[in-house]
Amino acid sequence: MNLASIRIITANFDGLVKFYEQVTAMPVVRYTPDFAELKTETATLAIGSTKTLQVFGGDAVAKPAPNRSVIIEFRVDDVENDYERLADYLQNYLVQKPTTMPWGNKSLLFRDPDGNLVNFFTPIIPEDLEKIAVVK
Repeated sequence: MNLASIRIITANFDGLVKFYEQVTAMPVVRYTPDFAELKTETATLAIGSTKTLQVFGGDAVAKPAPNRSVIIEFRVDDVENDYERLADYLQNYLVQKPTTMPWGNKSLLFRDPDGNLVNFFTPIIPEDLEKIAVVK
């Protein structure tokens, strides 16, 4: 079994598509006016408008709203570079500037326009973790 995708249902379809194109610097493919996908090497982030819920049985199945239990995570080559590239754009969305986490990732946390938490992270090599431990 493989995780194929995570889908965000939104009432702000165009805004969310543009946001993810901007922050990832990757194309989001729009298959219909209400469904798009951001494909990475390992998984897909799907974006569907609320209109797509009718196929699944209506609004009782899912609702667009700020999510407080899921973090959408992207492993990036250099989180500091991504932060520099996006700092101005993310001003209103920023949760945490790049910070070294206890489990060995440097993470940049921000929210998308729907309020979903997004984490750009870069694993840190063991030598870097030793340097951090000495500084503390």
